[in-house]
Amino acid sequence: MSDTAVRATILTGHGINADRELGTAFSSAGAVADFLHVNDLIENPGLLDNSDILAFPGGFSFGDHIGSGTILAHIVRNHLRPALEAYLARGKLVIGICNGFQTLTKMGLLPNRDGSWRNEVSLIHNQNGRFIDAWVGLRINRENPSPWLSDLDDFDCPIRHGEGQFIPAPHLGADFPEELIAFRYQTNPNGSFRDIAGITDVSGQVLGMMPHPEAFIIAEQHPRRRENRSAEGLRIFENAVKYSARR
Repeated sequence: MSDTAVRATILTGHGINADRELGTAFSSAGAVADFLHVNDLIENPGLLDNSDILAFPGGFSFGDHIGSGTILAHIVRNHLRPALEAYLARGKLVIGICNGFQTLTKMGLLPNRDGSWRNEVSLIHNQNGRFIDAWVGLRINRENPSPWLSDLDDFDCPIRHGEGQFIPAPHLGADFPEELIAFRYQTNPNGSFRDIAGITDVSGQVLGMMPHPEAFIIAEQHPRRRENRSAEGLRIFENAVKYSARR
């Protein structure tokens, strides 16, 4: 592999369990997937210097014992905020999927409208009180110019979560910025505010989503496979790799 290849850093650690799946998605999109334990990154934040994309995978980080993503969010915010701010200032990309999305919202990196890392949104227990494992339809918000979303079409994607209900803080209410919404559920499975399934930060460099695009990178993964069906999940990762390669 060329030294100039796009490198995607996949965060690993206690309770994270979708890291290999996410690494496969980035590799399939043409990136080099590097796996990095959160403790090693805290010890040496400079390990991000050669990274183009930082990914927070799904799973149950620290067992979700005091709320999904809460402990990992606290650790990253308190030890890695300056490194992540510098990383984004260099135009790098960040993605958080499922537990990774929960982590990014609880550390304040999403939506981070004013750069203060305030906790403005969260993912709470599904409205029906049960864990949901299903395929859902997603609508792309074409008003969001994020490089992660470039030329995407509406597509199906699997979800698997117990705390996926998106809620904004009371001071945001119905005024959550339309341009920061990335995906909406076609049929809302968990009670999320305005059917929101994923959002970005203001720059568009940071994407968080509850559905698992890394679980739909080949057509055969879809339960209703058709000959003309494309694996739309893969295109999200291809967009990130193409964007990073042009920089």
